[in-house]
Amino acid sequence: MTTTQADTVVNLLGVIVAVTDQIPRILVADGGHDRALPSGPFDPKANASLEEGFRRMIEAQAGLDLNYVEQLYTFGNRYRTEDEMRGGPRTLSVAYVALAHEEELLTGGTRWVDLYEHLPWEDWRDGRPAMLDTIVEPRLKKWCSRTSKREIKHKRTERVNVSFGYPGAAELDAVLTLERLELLYDSGILAESDRDTRILANEPLAPLPTDIGVPMSCDHRRVLATALGRIRGKLAYRPVVFELLPGEFTLFQLQQVAEALSGAHLHKQNFRRLVMNADLVEAIGRTVAVGRGRPAELFRFRREVLGEKLTVGLSRPTLREE
Repeated sequence: MTTTQADTVVNLLGVIVAVTDQIPRILVADGGHDRALPSGPFDPKANASLEEGFRRMIEAQAGLDLNYVEQLYTFGNRYRTEDEMRGGPRTLSVAYVALAHEEELLTGGTRWVDLYEHLPWEDWRDGRPAMLDTIVEPRLKKWCSRTSKREIKHKRTERVNVSFGYPGAAELDAVLTLERLELLYDSGILAESDRDTRILANEPLAPLPTDIGVPMSCDHRRVLATALGRIRGKLAYRPVVFELLPGEFTLFQLQQVAEALSGAHLHKQNFRRLVMNADLVEAIGRTVAVGRGRPAELFRFRREVLGEKLTVGLSRPTLREE
């Protein structure tokens, strides 16, 4: 890695998102104990910019030539890597989020997995996830009552209600993905909480449970939650969803991709009315056979709309139980 100070290194980290068969997919690398997001050192001599270095890294690791890429955040909290916990240097990770089409990976070491395997509480397309009632809420309730100080108990309860809603809530703010992830970590519910505590205490590591989703290396689930929140937030004002679709698509395909990203079921007629009223798409004069029903009309994204309006998007997503 490139050393910026004697005790600090810089690397590049990426959340590569695709939607395939209604499933939001991310690129992961299997290294060390847990799944990890693609990452690698930044070489300032070989790359004119951080983004150039990131694109080259993903091409080298997965053979992907990325289109839509944006910088997400720089993660640099203390003890976010096992190396630092064991006395090594602090790692600053410049993270990017990219939207792509799932392609066959021509190089080894990376693969595509379901995003919601890592953040299962974020997928409300089939209604309120059962794990919220059987696992998450009971454990959060215990965490809130684990202190005798009224002020701390009040702050914890307030934090739970803002992030996950009141007990049995029928809807949540879909954009608060990072807040929910950090709450699960701070309350000790997330598997990585116990892992990091053991590493800092120099204790033997135990197999990580997966009842709260599949764990990830370092703080990569935090990075993933940050990226998902960014994407969901952008649905309201930028047409990022079209980066995940082919050049020609049906309105039902568009709705399925939007639902996959937002983790929520969308009302068919309201969604189509919103898309058409915003002039986001236009019919191309052809249809395609879909199942046994009548042929579906094909559309294309009106890219010129980007120069016509300041805000071009769908709507702010809400995780809602139908």
